[in-house]
Amino acid sequence: MRVIEHLHNITSPSVSVEIIPPTRGRNIENIHAAIDSIKHLNPPFIDVTSHAAEVVWEEMPDGTFRRKIKRKSPGTFGLCAMIKYKYNIEPVPHLLCGGFTREETEDALIELNYLGIENVLALRGDKSRNKPVREDRTENRHALDLVSQITNMNEARYLDDLIDAAKTNFCIGVAFYPEKHFEAPNLNMDMRFLKQKQDAGAHYAVSQMFFDTPRYLAFVEKAKGNGISMPLVPGMKIITGKDQLSRLASIFHIDFPDELIDRMMAAKTRAEEIEVGVEWAYRQSLDLLEAGHLNLHFYIMQNTNPFLNLMDRLKKHL
Repeated sequence: MRVIEHLHNITSPSVSVEIIPPTRGRNIENIHAAIDSIKHLNPPFIDVTSHAAEVVWEEMPDGTFRRKIKRKSPGTFGLCAMIKYKYNIEPVPHLLCGGFTREETEDALIELNYLGIENVLALRGDKSRNKPVREDRTENRHALDLVSQITNMNEARYLDDLIDAAKTNFCIGVAFYPEKHFEAPNLNMDMRFLKQKQDAGAHYAVSQMFFDTPRYLAFVEKAKGNGISMPLVPGMKIITGKDQLSRLASIFHIDFPDELIDRMMAAKTRAEEIEVGVEWAYRQSLDLLEAGHLNLHFYIMQNTNPFLNLMDRLKKHL
């Protein structure tokens, strides 16, 4: 089932998750263990992150440095195939603009189509990690461009004119930012970008992590008033330590409510910090379910213990 079909047909609460592939050279046992631990929850889909190539500098024996491009966490597509055919769960691989040419993206979409994977999440990615683009190739600069490319393939329009080209059937997800993207001049402009992605063919959107539920709900209502009709899915993370307050704020440009900060800073042990994070996510979940958001999406990466703790508390509501 495509994600959009699940979101349109959902009648009772469900949870989906996002995981990250192992770093280069690591085995996949942790991923198997993570999925095994949550499969009883019947997640309708599992997002799998993707990472663009990064530039590293290697020192040579003569003292000079060689520039080398490598991917830190390859394996997104292989992991997606495993999730689909071993666990019978719909995978949602992330596709990025940054670090990939449009030609590479088309090849990737063809491979996903061959694998029977019909859901993708279209993201811009980190501009700072972009690798050089050859003169004979092109790139998508924004998520909007990537959505348009996927939509074109759904309509059998490829980069090169092809005779009897086959249509793909990708369900296209995109991201949105309840506190606005940090590069957007204001929230209204950011919402305009989201509407453009919908108009270009996006079927649904998943939010950046947030910890201020009223602010998220206010964004959703404002979005409806601005013509955004596609399903908006709340993306959530369980904070597990006071060190994450500054780290997540720095990386994702998000704010934390004063109450959460005060409670986290008052915790005296790691166990107490985790308890604060799980309890906050529990309160958020109840508020979102009460507001009618029946699919909750959690960024769990590979550590499922706090998530399972939360699910145990929520089981009478799911």
